[in-house]
Amino acid sequence: MKNDLKSKKILITGSAGLIGSESVKFFAEKNFEVIGIDNNMRQYFFGKEASTEWNRKLLEQKYKNYKHYNVDIRNDKTIKNIFQKHKFDLIIHTAAQPSHDWAAKEPYTDFSVNAMGTLVLLENFRKYCPNAVFIFTSTNKVYGDRPNTLPLIELKMRYELPKNHRYFKGIDETMSIDDCKHSLFGVSKVAADILVQEYGKYFRLKTGIFRYHYYKKPRCGEVYNMGGSRHSNISILEAIAKIEKILGKKAKYKYKDSPRIGDHIWYISDVSKFKKHFPGWDFKYDINMILEDICKHGHFEQQKKR
Repeated sequence: MKNDLKSKKILITGSAGLIGSESVKFFAEKNFEVIGIDNNMRQYFFGKEASTEWNRKLLEQKYKNYKHYNVDIRNDKTIKNIFQKHKFDLIIHTAAQPSHDWAAKEPYTDFSVNAMGTLVLLENFRKYCPNAVFIFTSTNKVYGDRPNTLPLIELKMRYELPKNHRYFKGIDETMSIDDCKHSLFGVSKVAADILVQEYGKYFRLKTGIFRYHYYKKPRCGEVYNMGGSRHSNISILEAIAKIEKILGKKAKYKYKDSPRIGDHIWYISDVSKFKKHFPGWDFKYDINMILEDICKHGHFEQQKKR
């Protein structure tokens, strides 16, 4: 990459979403030239209240080095034009249909966005900026319900593993994604995940997959399980209790014994592999800090302003 930060171009898909917009802020504030792609499809998925237009406007107003394209990632012709116009140094692909349950409503749309959209980006990456780095935000849903086969112990507020179990400190990248139920969302993300791996390994491109930054020394098709690990993890019931305590309000919720189809009832990420490859990285936040920040400065306040 060039030495002048201002000459470096970063492409971020899903740039008005949660991870995408934070990536825009991170690189724009470091004087990179940032290109964003986001067509607000979240509104189509979840309704008007889920629109990310407010976030797009904030980004365009705040950062002069940010350029936005209102483009569908499945539109190969338009994506090709963007890649031909800009020689990207880094691509962060966060755009997706993100809902476990919505995918069953429109399986074709889910797969075309998550899998085919990723393929469109990968092909243009390979053809027009093969020396760049391609980062894909995958999901722990690629493991489907396989974690449910572990010897889980049901406690009052969470499931747990015996302390001597190999996965007690978290699930690592060796867990199989085969022969289990994934949900249709999980399947489309598996397809995209493996495509990104294959483009790295087969074409020797610099790709990385985060199963839930910028790579200094990227590896080809590397997969990393990311998350809070044992440092910062919480069950849904524990999260409800903590948020109730922070806000001083009681939450309204219903408890169902049966899990969602293809979902796991316990999951903690083992981030040892990432920490080994990038020893300078470590956690900055724990779950208490995160929940307090969300309650004080997060989405609740944004909703009030809209």
